[in-house]
Amino acid sequence: MNQQTLTISNALYGRLQAEAQLRGVSIEQLIETWEEHESEILRRHKVVSEIRELRERIRAKQGEMPDSTELIREDRER
Repeated sequence: MNQQTLTISNALYGRLQAEAQLRGVSIEQLIETWEEHESEILRRHKVVSEIRELRERIRAKQGEMPDSTELIREDRER
């Protein structure tokens, strides 16, 4: 495992240390958890963006689809 040195302010180190202690983990584990969380958020944003793009392509090809809510209500009433 390669180890790197990162210089950060004493204030930031203190905040990281306090947060890590609250969670019962090391600062390294805290940062790894945050990185994983951020990666997951970015992945989800990408998926949402891809869904929006797909909707736009479908809308461009098929046109605006009518709202089916009223038709579903009618079916349920029958």
